[in-house]
Amino acid sequence: MTLTVLVGLVFAFFSRALQERLRYVFARQPGAVWLAPVLLTAFFAVASGLAGVASLALIAAVLVYTAAPTLCASLGGVGPTEKPRALDFAAILLLWLPLEFAAGAGLVPKPAQGFLHSVAYGIAILLGLTLFLCFRGFGGMKYELPHRRSDFLLPLAGFAMTAPILIAVGIPIGFIPPPHLPNAAVGRMAAAVGIVFAGTALPEEILFRALIQNLMMQRWGTTTRTLIAASLIFGAAHLDNGPQPLPNWRYMILATIAGVAYGKVFQKSSSVASSALLHTLVDWTKHFFF
Repeated sequence: MTLTVLVGLVFAFFSRALQERLRYVFARQPGAVWLAPVLLTAFFAVASGLAGVASLALIAAVLVYTAAPTLCASLGGVGPTEKPRALDFAAILLLWLPLEFAAGAGLVPKPAQGFLHSVAYGIAILLGLTLFLCFRGFGGMKYELPHRRSDFLLPLAGFAMTAPILIAVGIPIGFIPPPHLPNAAVGRMAAAVGIVFAGTALPEEILFRALIQNLMMQRWGTTTRTLIAASLIFGAAHLDNGPQPLPNWRYMILATIAGVAYGKVFQKSSSVASSALLHTLVDWTKHFFF
């Protein structure tokens, strides 16, 4: 239920009316942005209490975690600047890196770490949307529902072009085995599409495309160099992922290639959901056919 609420809130931000309302509030009362870390920390406190692992040290750590990027964003001022500033990139790093390196894991008993990491990830995405979509108000995040035919065709075209490359590279380097027919039930495979989209693809696309790649494009332009740099960042984020030994350079190579495709679809579409759809197709295919 807790994770469902988080996913629902992330999807709620697709509402243009909600985005405009929050921008209006922040424009009139910039200090209202500090409600975000307080409310999100309170949500985490409830989740940790439900998991039976709540502690003052853990809640304090989460409050510091949510307050740090909020401080960076607030120092930049409400509303977008001509180009993103160093503080904007610092805010994104403060949202991403503590999760990437599992900061504070020692404060959580091992059985609850997976659940609370997912809660923290959801909180980070919500805070990122609040800070950059509504408070700073940068354009180009494309956080809206797909509304053009190409928003659905681009992921399909991207998958058709990228999947053969990922297979041709992934099998020889030992990242994926040769393909096989799926052994899961059809219902489970169908349900997995929504789970992968909501639980993995969309959150990662918000972070790596709508935030990181977009701010890089806003700062340095929509160039091939920017696309490759953003894709390398995405690839490097997978170095600490299994199942191969760490650092997992095999995963980095495949993720970087996939990141180029995701980033290109993001550039050409009108919605971050388009690159999330391509991301879903890739992850879903790998899970069931390799």
